[in-house]
Amino acid sequence: MSRIGKKPVAVPAGVTASLDGQTVKAKGPKGELFFTIPDLISVEFKDGAFKVDPKDDSKAARSQWGMSRTMVSNILVGVTQGFEKRLEINGVGYKAAVAGKVVKLSLGYSHDVDYPIPEGITVVTPKPTEIVVSGIDKQKVGQVAAEIREYRGPEPYKGKGVKYAGEFIFRKEGKKK
Repeated sequence: MSRIGKKPVAVPAGVTASLDGQTVKAKGPKGELFFTIPDLISVEFKDGAFKVDPKDDSKAARSQWGMSRTMVSNILVGVTQGFEKRLEINGVGYKAAVAGKVVKLSLGYSHDVDYPIPEGITVVTPKPTEIVVSGIDKQKVGQVAAEIREYRGPEPYKGKGVKYAGEFIFRKEGKKK
């Protein structure tokens, strides 16, 4: 039994939410999002909240139950507050800058890496060693942050590279003489 799926998702104030068949739509101050719920899951909107339940007791339906409820919750949070991922850059000469719709990353390669910013995502560099990725779609924000981190992930010896803010990098000891 899904403990997450059992909880109803309340619609916050200032958000217009609707249910069209299996599609949940939400419009708020930050924008508009929708999510189509899988056919194995039933959804109903009553008393200002969405209730998600599996249609049968199959393993596939139960496995999509909690995910569907979380996706509806993420849509409602996204149109009201939005989501944000912070990245930190460690290393001598490693830095980032936003130029128009492109993030320019200097990560120790012989060339700068240019990452085009997708539609619906905002990237800001408050410091040259800090990147803030924000937007209303949690999945897209996480994907952009992961793609930027992938260019030079943190290495275990000196910790150089791009890492999430607050991420712990397991450090290794170097060679002994």
